[in-house]
Amino acid sequence: MKIFSVWVVSCILAMGLGLHAGPGRAGAEPPAPVSLDQACQAISGKLASVDFEGCRQSGLLCTHAFSSEGFPLLLKEYPPLAHREPQSRVLVLGGTHGDEYSSISIIFKWMEILDVHHSGLFHWVFVPLLNPDGLLRENSTRTNHRGVDINRNFPSPLWLEVGYQRWVDTVRRNPRYYPGPQAMSEPETQFLVELIQRFRPHAIISVHAPLGLVDYDGPGTPPKSLGSLPLRKLGNYPGTLGNYASDFGVPVITLELESAGRLPSHSEISAMWRDLVRWLVHSTPLPSWGVIEAHNPGPLLDEAFFAK
Repeated sequence: MKIFSVWVVSCILAMGLGLHAGPGRAGAEPPAPVSLDQACQAISGKLASVDFEGCRQSGLLCTHAFSSEGFPLLLKEYPPLAHREPQSRVLVLGGTHGDEYSSISIIFKWMEILDVHHSGLFHWVFVPLLNPDGLLRENSTRTNHRGVDINRNFPSPLWLEVGYQRWVDTVRRNPRYYPGPQAMSEPETQFLVELIQRFRPHAIISVHAPLGLVDYDGPGTPPKSLGSLPLRKLGNYPGTLGNYASDFGVPVITLELESAGRLPSHSEISAMWRDLVRWLVHSTPLPSWGVIEAHNPGPLLDEAFFAK
């Protein structure tokens, strides 16, 4: 049974209802409505590896959420099948940083695989592009439209005392890593936090580039490698998705591709996917996962939640 039927709406309808506005947009003229076709046109116009027709026929849906500039935040759900109870729920993300093109393109490639091979073993939700404003600028940026690094904006413990202060002291206020004026100040972050709390994934896979490794946060045993990329933990940084979600007992794999501008080979994309599914089969759900359930009781995503 699908859980997002009352959350996803037409992009044009949601914009007409005024749900586009992000922080700092009070009183601003609403941007022109963006249809799903227009969204796919913009994405495929920027990324040669994303086909326009494939994007518009992919089953992506508009949520109630929009970026700072009013671009719809899209997702695709592979729901449970009638004959099978899924082993776990898995959230897969790309495009947190707009200048990491490959992190978006590989999500579309993995969705193509799952379009053929969705067996119901897992309940999947894909968000291929969390930061559309950063991608769609003439010169794509790591940060969102407001200059905030989304992956430093999550409401982790010690966000201010350690995360923000580390930006000041360690990276000397480098604007590429600006964590924002406060935790969860950005509409893209708010959307993902809300999605995590309501979907309550047993594992999160977040794709980045170009460090060429597998990072891991949270409980459980990480994969030794995904495809040719080896495990190499980068440490725990307050404000990151890994730090935020692992506090709820949710393991987060951060897959750092080797190139931000070039996709891995077809065989490598398939190998990463096979290794990822194998890890999910053997490693999820974790006993500690119940922490997020305790923090967010109730049904997954019901009508009451969306009656805003």
